[in-house]
Amino acid sequence: MKRSQTNIHSSMEENRTLLDLGYKGIIDLLPCYLSIQNRAMTILFANENFRKDFGDGTGKPCHQVYKGSSEICSACPVQESFRDKQVHISEENVQLSDGEVAQLIVYSVPVLDMLGNVEAVMEMSTNITKVKELQQELAFLGQSFAVLSHDMKNMLEGLHGGSYVIEEGLKDGDLALAGRGWEIVKRNIGEISNIAQNILYSAKKRDIQCHKICPGEILGDVANLFREKAGTMNIALEYFSDPMLPSVNLDPSSMRRVLSNLVWNALEACKLDKSKDFHEVVLRADFHDQFRCRFEVEDNGIGMDENTIEKIFKEFYSDKGSDGTGLGLFVANKIVREHNGKIEVLSSPGKGSTFRVILAIK
Repeated sequence: MKRSQTNIHSSMEENRTLLDLGYKGIIDLLPCYLSIQNRAMTILFANENFRKDFGDGTGKPCHQVYKGSSEICSACPVQESFRDKQVHISEENVQLSDGEVAQLIVYSVPVLDMLGNVEAVMEMSTNITKVKELQQELAFLGQSFAVLSHDMKNMLEGLHGGSYVIEEGLKDGDLALAGRGWEIVKRNIGEISNIAQNILYSAKKRDIQCHKICPGEILGDVANLFREKAGTMNIALEYFSDPMLPSVNLDPSSMRRVLSNLVWNALEACKLDKSKDFHEVVLRADFHDQFRCRFEVEDNGIGMDENTIEKIFKEFYSDKGSDGTGLGLFVANKIVREHNGKIEVLSSPGKGSTFRVILAIK
């Protein structure tokens, strides 16, 4: 009889173990991160998906695992569930074990004991990074169409006006008048091309193709590209390159886009400045220090205050009213960050601005 009871007890324990293993297997298969935390925010259990992306966080505070922080998050849903026994939802930015930043939607669910007290909190979260990226892309497309519809309308009117001037010049045999019309057409074609390229750079993630190239060569290409435009605006354009600069590992096409956007911005800043008789834009390539080089685009245009400087790299922000799309500096900053570089801005209202692109020499 005693042996029979022992066998029954053993069988029950075995079944319970198999049941627990079965539940664990199911939990590990869930397509989300699942963890259980106590009041000290210590992770008591984490499923396979959690361990795969965050490492084995068992026994560690959740804020340390999620964000590398020693402090509890200010609006922690788990703490809220401990406090009011309710389910809470929040969105959080976290860092995965590979260093990548991810956006999560987090649900915290209280686990009650027999007396109805919160014994622990189960946290379930889903990585919504790709969803957020798609939302941003859709928002960007909407704003892009708004920008395009306004700016393209103005530029098409400019093309129409230029073509009319050309037609009148040819009809009257006035080549000088036809030439002025052609300049109007070329200017508007250039502006349409610039907007289109900036939209392509900002809307689509590009893999940069880096190879060794002389910074002075890129600077010279950009200076030559804008020399005629600067001349028609009565703005002096100069460039200087330190001959001792070594070749730098970068994507030439992308860096030309960066410098083109900065030069375009500098020319527009000079055009808007009515307080000076002489305007100039100066391009430089030289050493920043022994490990880094820098490109500089300096102008003596309208300049900017601190409040404007803080906003200029935001998408669709423009301090030029209807004359700007708000894409040029955003795209420039995006490309420089893809090169693991940075852009510094020095500016003073009424005096001008200097944009400094700093890149590693490697």
